[in-house]
Amino acid sequence: MAKKGILLINLGSPRSTAVEDVKEYLDEFLMDEKVIDYRWIFRALLVQGIILKTRPAKSAEAYKTVWTDEGSPLIVITKKVQQKLQKRVNVPVEIGMRYAEPSIETGIRNLVEIGVSEIVLFPLYPQYAMSTTETVIEKAEEVRKKHFPDVKINYIQPFYHRELYTDCLAESIREKLPLNFDALLFSYHGVPERHIYKTDPTRTCNLNDCCSKETNPSHPFCYRHQCFNTTETVIKKLGLPKDKVIVSFQSRLGKDKWIEPYTDHTLETIPAKGIRNLAIVCPAFVSDCLETLEEISVEGKEQFIEAGGETFTYIPCLNDEDRWIKVIQTLCEEKLDQFYLV
Repeated sequence: MAKKGILLINLGSPRSTAVEDVKEYLDEFLMDEKVIDYRWIFRALLVQGIILKTRPAKSAEAYKTVWTDEGSPLIVITKKVQQKLQKRVNVPVEIGMRYAEPSIETGIRNLVEIGVSEIVLFPLYPQYAMSTTETVIEKAEEVRKKHFPDVKINYIQPFYHRELYTDCLAESIREKLPLNFDALLFSYHGVPERHIYKTDPTRTCNLNDCCSKETNPSHPFCYRHQCFNTTETVIKKLGLPKDKVIVSFQSRLGKDKWIEPYTDHTLETIPAKGIRNLAIVCPAFVSDCLETLEEISVEGKEQFIEAGGETFTYIPCLNDEDRWIKVIQTLCEEKLDQFYLV
């Protein structure tokens, strides 16, 4: 039988907080046409001609606020997940990052060098988006065809709707919710509205009422629907009334229209509506990173308090919680078993 292995894929991180390392990382990240989907020449003018002139220094300062003695929080957490998962499964486990090192190519090569020829590749994103799941799969296929044509890859699909995941997320939130809170804010990473239309092969999405429909052909490809579906499922498990739950989208870039409502605007306006004690969770991420630890837990808190808020409780990502490792194990073993059915 062919030897099997697991490759966990996360977003990635700069090698250090040095401005040049951050610039190198942002260049690779933002020049991905699945992230900024302009024609190459316009993307290069924007990224290399404008953004990389000023943003790396600012981002480097932000990374310094979350960097640990071991390095980038996202990389450190992903390695802990790898180590815990390795103790639960009887096949080798490697990690790779969509951007920077260890790269997807490095992860696949590490497995191939020990004889693996069938890989379960797990993009660690609960919801599907062009700039997350899609770019990971596209990059992995490019690497496979170029360097490892004899390797077979089984991809784990978005799992936002899987009960084992929503149970895990709900239990994690329940344990960390403060006793007294006025609202629970689900803040998801944002994407430009045009990405929603681009990823919809059915052409049935209108970014309006279709997200709330029980069924719609676009749902398997619609990031916005999947975020709202995650929220609705989890709050039912938590037994929370809808009037105590808010959904918003963070991390927008540029002047294009992104999916709404925006998290920063939400944080600045809800205190005036009587929401003074807020809990916030970021379910688009499974590992804490710059976008959760700095953008939300630091900047978001400042915005909320300055607007009149009183208490702000950031609920960490699933990170390396044992219950989350069990979910990863189950999803990976399902795909490992499928190799036998081919």
